[in-house]
Amino acid sequence: MISAYASSNKLVLGQLKTEEKSNEITAIPELIKLLDIKGALVTIDAMACQTEIAKTIVDQGADYLLAVKNNQGKLRQAVEAVFATQRATTPERIRVEQGHGRIESRQAYVLSSEALDGDFSRWKGLKSIVMVENFRYQKGKEAELEYRYYISSKQLNAEQVASAVREHWGIESMHWVLDVTMAEDACQIYKGHGAENLSCLRHIGLNMLRSEPTKLSIVGKQKRCMMNTSMLEAVLNAGLNSMNKS
Repeated sequence: MISAYASSNKLVLGQLKTEEKSNEITAIPELIKLLDIKGALVTIDAMACQTEIAKTIVDQGADYLLAVKNNQGKLRQAVEAVFATQRATTPERIRVEQGHGRIESRQAYVLSSEALDGDFSRWKGLKSIVMVENFRYQKGKEAELEYRYYISSKQLNAEQVASAVREHWGIESMHWVLDVTMAEDACQIYKGHGAENLSCLRHIGLNMLRSEPTKLSIVGKQKRCMMNTSMLEAVLNAGLNSMNKS
């Protein structure tokens, strides 16, 4: 199952089951074509850093921000080479976070794709290349310094990149919530369309619970719905109103 998630709204916009002899790479373009994403910035993990996926996103009127790893060796090497000077400097951090016993800082660099050495015209609409430097220190552990690289069809600044990269991980939070509150990972139903149907119902349920404005946790809202029909009605109405607005 692959899902499209709107980080700003914390809502699942759509899902698609991969074919038995297929994979996510071929399913992602099909899911993108089902969505109205005009004007959006689409972020996907490095697995989906493929020219066909980039083309599909642009053709749908959106922009992409794709992580680049060794699955695109020449592109990765070219991007790394452009940012060699930035990696050698000590940057002024644009974002420092402290909490849960650790300190993190991030610095985003953005340059024009014209700085790349080589022909990367296969990447439709490519305009920007990005490096994000991530430093993490946790008491009792060795400090970590990591560099992540991205390409984008949009002319972005460092602040926009930092925000988009941060919001990208919202989908991981969604899957964690589904596992903890609805035991998604423990579900052993695979026959026919069972897994797909149950996944759809979980997403609908989570969307509705999040739309209800009461300041309770998802688990708290679930328990209250079981004990109080008025709370259940409030959640259902909130979900319906949210769908009507969208």
